[in-house]
Amino acid sequence: MPRYKLTIEYDGGPFVGWQRQANGLSAQEAIETAVLALTGEDVRIQGAGRTDAGVHALGQCASLDLSRDWRPDVLRDALNAWLRPRPVAILSAERVAEDFSARFSAIRRHYLYRIVNRRAPLALMAGQAWLVRRRLDAGAMHDAAQLLVGRHDFSTFRDSDCQAASPLRTLERFDVSRDGDLIECRVAARSFLHSQVRSMVGSLEHVGCGKWSAGALRGALEARDRRRCGQVAPPDGLYLTQVDY
Repeated sequence: MPRYKLTIEYDGGPFVGWQRQANGLSAQEAIETAVLALTGEDVRIQGAGRTDAGVHALGQCASLDLSRDWRPDVLRDALNAWLRPRPVAILSAERVAEDFSARFSAIRRHYLYRIVNRRAPLALMAGQAWLVRRRLDAGAMHDAAQLLVGRHDFSTFRDSDCQAASPLRTLERFDVSRDGDLIECRVAARSFLHSQVRSMVGSLEHVGCGKWSAGALRGALEARDRRRCGQVAPPDGLYLTQVDY
């Protein structure tokens, strides 16, 4: 049975998240519905990451098995036709080995968080970024973020409903940069805890506005206590940008 890897872009605003749920439409369900309409097969696809409600993707990956041997570009275009008008696009489809898993074969996941730092409200980027009106020092945020790089117990930045067996994670990268009013936070790791990126970015906002020092962020990390998390940044600004295999 042929196995395919899909690379997917979606606007998370209308969805309850990536994973199929009973309380509303997910990105996964939208794609599975398109697969059913196209092929007549009721399949379950496996995603590389379970993005929350409102979180976007520029490079989510999923794997699925189909009984028919589809030419990848035809499969991509046909699925996109059935996905309209939902804000989901299959960027590419490719044949992969039978032992490939979008989730378990991944060696690194990349996320981007966008902050618009200005007084004026968002017009073009509404629902696509976090509007922070108080002035942020992106350099201070970047320097403090380096304290989070490496292998740590990230209990402070872990959602209380997180089901991961261990709070230990190895953060490979955390860069913060500014271009005009736009601040971008880029992080990479093999895997993340539930709400970890949004929790870290929310706490770094405290550093950027001067409410916290870098030492306070270190103290929050070392406390391994969810109550020490500064805040959780809203989902609007978070994007799963790439998955490495």
